[in-house]
Amino acid sequence: MAIFSVYILNRAGGLIYHYDHFTPKSEVEKTFSYPLDIMLREDDKLVVIFGERDGIKVGHALLGINGEPVTGKRLPDGREAMEVIKNQENYPISLKFGRPKLTTNERIMLASMFHPLYAISAKLSPEQRSSGIEVLEADSFKLHCYQTHTGLKFIVLTDPKQLGMDNFLKKIYELYSDFALKNPFYSLDMPIRCELFDTNLQKALDQAEKSNLYSSNPSLA
Repeated sequence: MAIFSVYILNRAGGLIYHYDHFTPKSEVEKTFSYPLDIMLREDDKLVVIFGERDGIKVGHALLGINGEPVTGKRLPDGREAMEVIKNQENYPISLKFGRPKLTTNERIMLASMFHPLYAISAKLSPEQRSSGIEVLEADSFKLHCYQTHTGLKFIVLTDPKQLGMDNFLKKIYELYSDFALKNPFYSLDMPIRCELFDTNLQKALDQAEKSNLYSSNPSLA
């Protein structure tokens, strides 16, 4: 059980804060013979589009070749990773795959996409004055969202078994009010850069995880 990330969106849906608390390890390294039975798409990085196997999933990025890291589509010596993979003389070859780390631009884009989805969900609801999306559940995570009366959105990504997120979201709002809004150098709706907010948020995250651990395992209390 864990809390993965915290996001804060302003009233227009812009990302004003992000913090990664815990990132599950998803790296898989395997040795392959020629020809490679996994298909890769070339974008800004090499991404698996077909051939899931042995923990390697569609959407995973190529992270390394024969122990050397792949940055984007290149190895440290400047060689194109795809050219190395296509060359039969390089086989057998060891390839490392894993979940690609989101860039700042990708996080901003995803935040801007969530904003209209939230509004659409509120409109589609058969109940009047729907609160919009509060929880989205997938196999490997849950998304929890709390929107304030002023339209600010607090989003937390957690392990599916993590409990107590309603109170935790409100706790983040309290910290935002106490440390970000009261900072004389902070302007409303602008990115949050406040050391006191960062420090107290990390403490709250640790406390929330411990509380969930004790509630699910009373013998540890």
